[in-house]
Amino acid sequence: MDPVPGDPAGAPHAGAPAGGHGTDLGPLLQRAARGDTAAFAALYDATAARVHGLALRVVRDPAQAEEVTQEVFLEVWRRASRYDAARGSALAWLMTITHRKAVDRVRSAEAATRRDLTYEQTHRGVEHDSTAEAAHAGLEARRVRAALAQLTDVQREAIELAYFGGYTHTEVAALLDLPVGTAKTRIRDGLIRLRDTIGVGR
Repeated sequence: MDPVPGDPAGAPHAGAPAGGHGTDLGPLLQRAARGDTAAFAALYDATAARVHGLALRVVRDPAQAEEVTQEVFLEVWRRASRYDAARGSALAWLMTITHRKAVDRVRSAEAATRRDLTYEQTHRGVEHDSTAEAAHAGLEARRVRAALAQLTDVQREAIELAYFGGYTHTEVAALLDLPVGTAKTRIRDGLIRLRDTIGVGR
């Protein structure tokens, strides 16, 4: 992969600020969208530690977190023009990309593990009870995925951070640049809708 302007490869630069606090990220994104490498480097320095921290919280592996961080800033460099200030803060947009890529990385790893387990089971013979248990687990997973798909984007984002990312309500609010009360409302409403959707399917 060609180097990304600002060299956002691997872990954050030593001494990089812990987040975008005190830095107006919107104009930096707009300038980066026009190919301004200095603005992109400033954006990276202001947010890399926070991006890496979120990635690490989700994937729980330093090497994987570094790769996710690199992927995030590569996408930001390529797609900065898609940022819409009317839909939320630049930091929230950046952290949403980070969370999505980190979750994709986890799901990819889980899929590889499932393929390995499937191969092992098909080549050693599986008892009926084990097969039934696996089928039941698969049905439950599909039911949950289907229920998540029924949520609004903002509800799903908050619930994934809280329950897949392991963040507290206060941390979710900070990551999404929201008041704590708003974050709690999104999580609560999403959980109610999940419960109702999954309950209907039973």
